[in-house]
Amino acid sequence: MTLNIPNILTLLRLLAAPGVAVMFLYFNRPWADWFALILFITAAVTDWADGYLARKWQQESKFGAMLDPIADKAMVVIALCVITGFSGMNPWILLPATLILFREVFVSGLREFLGDTAGTLKVTNLAKWKTTAQMVALAVLFATGVFQHNVLDRTVGMDPAMVQAIFAGEISDELGLIWNAQAASVTWYAGTVLLWVAAALTAITGFDYFRKALPFLRDA
Repeated sequence: MTLNIPNILTLLRLLAAPGVAVMFLYFNRPWADWFALILFITAAVTDWADGYLARKWQQESKFGAMLDPIADKAMVVIALCVITGFSGMNPWILLPATLILFREVFVSGLREFLGDTAGTLKVTNLAKWKTTAQMVALAVLFATGVFQHNVLDRTVGMDPAMVQAIFAGEISDELGLIWNAQAASVTWYAGTVLLWVAAALTAITGFDYFRKALPFLRDA
């Protein structure tokens, strides 16, 4: 096992995955959303950096090749669980999340069954785009939580009639309620659309892996 900088970055990304969920145990929202968003984006950047550095410095290794997809899956799976939880099991989030989780489990089981022949299931460019779409969608949905709780925190103690008057433009919006509410709406819709795009790419790549594995699944 070689511990070079690319592999250390991959290992840190793997350790950061549970940290996204832990943020919501130790911090109140929206601080938990902020910390989870920053941690998730930082980890997602290392996903690009470790591969780039490994190729540039010619430090590609079996350990890195094994750990990299595990770290990616851990980040996506844990982030999906967190977002599905605080979205209140919204079906627009739950359905694509279920499809993504099913595919990841299915392909992981397929690779495990194939054993030494799993090398036939090489990562395609479309699979890389799938991972990118997942990461971007999840980051945008984490941002939704930030804006939503900014609105909630700034309206604590306010009379409901005053809140309605601010959104109606009858009272000056000195706390930025309208801007945060609009940002929450835009990021939710954008994140949801991106998550469905990621789910579609996930299904396509999952079927492609299954098709390539079929010759090794047939009985003699």
